[in-house]
Amino acid sequence: MKVTLAELKKGEKAIIIDVSSNDIPLKLLEMGCLPGNFVELLQVAPFSDPMYLNINDSHVAIRKETAEHIIIKITNG
Repeated sequence: MKVTLAELKKGEKAIIIDVSSNDIPLKLLEMGCLPGNFVELLQVAPFSDPMYLNINDSHVAIRKETAEHIIIKITNG
């Protein structure tokens, strides 16, 4: 079963496994949303959209719809 970035809970950390580059903006890839990089969910806006993330020390806000196209592996630290 694949886990997506949209399923990450506040405070959880993960490693990006795969990114569907056809479904996410190029700007997000340029900001470090690439396989092998670490991601942490910092905050979630009201109604769960957008998500505020730390991706390799870059703070990024993305829509939950976009996060569903990013496959992750949750880590403990």
